[in-house]
Amino acid sequence: MQPVVSPFSRIGRHVRSGFRTMLLSSALLATGVNAVAAQTVGDDDSVGVQQLNLPKDVTIFGKSDPNVRKATAIVNGRIITGTDVDQRLALIITANGGKVSDEEKERLRVQVLRNLIDETLQIQEAAANDINVDKAEIEQSYERVAANFRQSPSQFDQYLRAQGSASASIKRQIEGELAWSRLLRRNIQPFVNVSEDEVKSVVDRMNAAKGSDEYRIGEIYLSATPENQQQIVANARNIIDQIKQGGSFAAYARQFSEASTAAVGGDLGWVRPAQLPDELAQAAAEMQVGQLAGPIGVPGGVSIIYVMDKRKVLTADPRDALLSLKQLSVSFPAGTTKEQASAKAAAFAAQIRTIKGCGQANELGGKIGADVVDNDNVKLRDLPPQLQDILLNLQVGEATPPFGSINDGVRVLVVCGRDEASSAAAPNADQIMAQLEEERVNKRARIYLRDLRRDAVIDYN
Repeated sequence: MQPVVSPFSRIGRHVRSGFRTMLLSSALLATGVNAVAAQTVGDDDSVGVQQLNLPKDVTIFGKSDPNVRKATAIVNGRIITGTDVDQRLALIITANGGKVSDEEKERLRVQVLRNLIDETLQIQEAAANDINVDKAEIEQSYERVAANFRQSPSQFDQYLRAQGSASASIKRQIEGELAWSRLLRRNIQPFVNVSEDEVKSVVDRMNAAKGSDEYRIGEIYLSATPENQQQIVANARNIIDQIKQGGSFAAYARQFSEASTAAVGGDLGWVRPAQLPDELAQAAAEMQVGQLAGPIGVPGGVSIIYVMDKRKVLTADPRDALLSLKQLSVSFPAGTTKEQASAKAAAFAAQIRTIKGCGQANELGGKIGADVVDNDNVKLRDLPPQLQDILLNLQVGEATPPFGSINDGVRVLVVCGRDEASSAAAPNADQIMAQLEEERVNKRARIYLRDLRRDAVIDYN
């Protein structure tokens, strides 16, 4: 795909020209000051050393001051420091449970710097268009993030510091996402049109595809040019390796994906193969739930895709059934061996087989010292995949085999009721139109950001 010059990217170019002039002037001024300083030091350096009485061999005691921030890049006059990179990198490492090798950290550091540069360009372009995100709104979004971790903002601040990051890093990312989305809504979305005929065509295709597979796909998109294609592919493979080792797909998508879905962890929602680029559709059709594929070459770059779920178009899916469950659980004392746990689990299973319906679950639980918990309106799809396959074939009153671990104890689920799923309804015209508009905005947004990178004045250190 050849780069297309977006008319919107020119809006802030006069501002960027000012940055360019300012940077050049600053560089010339700094050169003159440094020359004078060098001459002065050259004349008086021996006197200064004699006055200070410094030893020839110096040993540094203690750590360097973390408040001393060295610039890694200057983007149109905005400094990105090594501390900024370290704090953002710490978020990724935390999302991966700290299991990131030193070699991988260095590769991630390079990508994080690119992301911070893009984020800075997005905030600057929004400001050039008189779009500024209110600090109160950033704080509200930050409170929601903290709530997802079941912490107050102050507790979350402490948690981030303990991980080597800071609240400022997340707040900066929130500001970038909000500013960029508002800029796109103002400068791109009004010029994207989807006709009723296009919507009708999608509805007709969905009806024709009834019973065929559709997927809930996660995507990480990385833009590439012929010059850096090899490096971008290598970066994508590194991301895949980290996710396969237990990394969070959503966390990597949020940090690295250049698609508009990055803010929601790369989630494309429910899509059919016909709605995807041919390259992605072919890969998805060959994948099972939970599988990862890539890097896949697509126009303008490469993609990594993750199949989060799968169902039939406009067809009732058994995994959408709502279950009423009773959970019986028995914990193991500290120091229990694997053999002892297996024996206790076998005895537990034998007792569970005597249950004849949920009415006896509480009574049995009291006899064997098990905790009993009721769980109503549990969607089968939300349970672990291993349990889904078992529960699909159980009748009301039957129980799963025991499951668990030495640390978590052993437990079973008893099916007390089941509300079967109804046939899935087709999305309405407004939903289809919104999806088509989002796809087109996303494509233009990539071009927009590409133009901003091309026009930016960036000094690397």
